[in-house]
Amino acid sequence: MPDTITVSPDLATWMKSIQEKIEIALNNFLPETKQIPERLHDAMRYATMDGGKRVRPLLVYAAGQLFDANKDELARAACALEMIHAYSLVHDDMPCMDDDALRRGKPTVHKKYDEASALLVGDALQSHAFFILSQGKNPPERQLTMLQILAHAAGSQGMCGGQAIDLASVGLNLNRAELEQMHQLKTGALLQAAVLLGALCGKTLSEEDNTALHRYSRAIGLAFQVVDDILDATADSATLGKTAGKDAAANKPTYVTILGLESSRLLAEQLRQEAHNALLPLTASVHRSERLNQLADFIVQRKA
Repeated sequence: MPDTITVSPDLATWMKSIQEKIEIALNNFLPETKQIPERLHDAMRYATMDGGKRVRPLLVYAAGQLFDANKDELARAACALEMIHAYSLVHDDMPCMDDDALRRGKPTVHKKYDEASALLVGDALQSHAFFILSQGKNPPERQLTMLQILAHAAGSQGMCGGQAIDLASVGLNLNRAELEQMHQLKTGALLQAAVLLGALCGKTLSEEDNTALHRYSRAIGLAFQVVDDILDATADSATLGKTAGKDAAANKPTYVTILGLESSRLLAEQLRQEAHNALLPLTASVHRSERLNQLADFIVQRKA
């Protein structure tokens, strides 16, 4: 894995533009704090606004670029995904889960407010995500498919299932296949949903489109977690914006504990190449797949 991140000025400008769009869209889609119950709405905004790299929204927009997606539908899908992601972080940080006090460089929701509020924030963000996505203007059949993709990615066969396996695996010696299965659900499912939802904001996907995008998103989903494990073992809390070394302290199986640090870095690079190769069949759109390729590079080469 390269020693320094290679985000081109062009990519950095594009990422900043999308991140700003998402901030504006989230501000519009989230309930206002003056609405009752004010404290809950304030906490929902605290959990969601002004934070994170917005990797999932970036993937939504990058995939949408392949298929001339409608900008309003992209914003809606991206915000729905980010609300699901934010809710998962709020719940993951609670004492009954990972019990963390720091997220995105600021106190976690249960520390800033209280545990009951954090539970409700997660619940409310989850339901609001589906409410927002359901109001899209895509053809009804495609709109239903998008809702099904998000529901599946967030549920017991996706993110929640992966978290359940993670909690049950503390102190166990998982093999690589078992670890990959856990992270394909816990981390990869929402990243895959981001790619598919972005594409579906533009058109109904062909079998070839589906295959290429699934292969790409599988590779980046695993790569994202491999790099997370590397960073948890090598970076400090100030750099990460969350508590470093939590996995080791909790005796959780990671790519680093199973493969070692150098082999984990080699695996991340291999997955980056797999992501690039997965997009090659989309020859008619090769010039528009640039952002997806760049995001694969960014995911692997990031330092936080």
